[in-house]
Amino acid sequence: MKNDTLLFTNDFSESGFVFAPFDSEQKAILFPLENSEFITEKLFLDAFIDQEKTFFADEAAKENHIKLVDKTIKEIKKNDLKKVVVSRTEQLEITDFSLLAVYQKLLQNYTNAFVYVWFHPKVGLWLGATPETLLEIENSVFTTMSLAGTQLYKDTVDVVWKSKELNEQQLVTDFIENQLSGISSQLKIDKTETARAGSLLHLKTKVTGVLNQKSTLKTLVSALHPTPAVCGMPREKAKKFILENEYYKRSFYTGFLGEINIKSLKFKTQSSSLFVNLRCMNINKNNASIFIGGGITKDSNAAKEWEETVSKSNVMKRVL
Repeated sequence: MKNDTLLFTNDFSESGFVFAPFDSEQKAILFPLENSEFITEKLFLDAFIDQEKTFFADEAAKENHIKLVDKTIKEIKKNDLKKVVVSRTEQLEITDFSLLAVYQKLLQNYTNAFVYVWFHPKVGLWLGATPETLLEIENSVFTTMSLAGTQLYKDTVDVVWKSKELNEQQLVTDFIENQLSGISSQLKIDKTETARAGSLLHLKTKVTGVLNQKSTLKTLVSALHPTPAVCGMPREKAKKFILENEYYKRSFYTGFLGEINIKSLKFKTQSSSLFVNLRCMNINKNNASIFIGGGITKDSNAAKEWEETVSKSNVMKRVL
């Protein structure tokens, strides 16, 4: 940006880069294309060994998260909720923070992710490496994905998934298919596969289609965000539960970011690429806020859900 004015997109018809919060009722920040400068730099990644480190869990945080998960499970069982994604945040004091070094570690550890650094003087510094595409669209042809389930990567992607993760993944896929069926055609749902993201594995299903002529990028974004992978089902009830019961405000965690309406004169196309803001952190002076969560269903176990968030938080802590 050429100045520090905070701008927002009105209807996703502009060209530029957007940074959107989890709460879809709030506006997405826009870096307009005409106000931006593009700088290209070659980064030479030093060999970085992801060393095993010991991190100690906060007992109060553990107790709070287990209480939240138990409350969520009870709410699901007595309600028509099928899934709710609940999350927490950890505060980590950092010394000798080097933005470039952390960015390089993220690039090296997450070769299949969208790795970013985002800063605005009126909002702050965010960075992360997200394995989840919200959508990619070129002219009217789009690609999205459902992503759910987590387990540690242990030298192979040939793993067995339990029914809880498989059912959770199917819920996300079914939601996406239902949301897109009325605004697109030629929907194709690929076979579900195991995808690696750093030291974690997830279930991933690719979905492609063609946006109808009467539909817009805003229509498509509204249909998908927030997905059940970061919110739950039914979406509005799950979102209401999250906003009322989590111990903090998500802000831009589980929102989305990326380029919109970038034109290519050479290929006569217009494309947008948006990514769900997962595996991210917010840096404020000598403090890093790390965000982690997991999908809760009626079959969830609170203690195991806590351990999953610990695994996810350790992944991000290792790059600091």
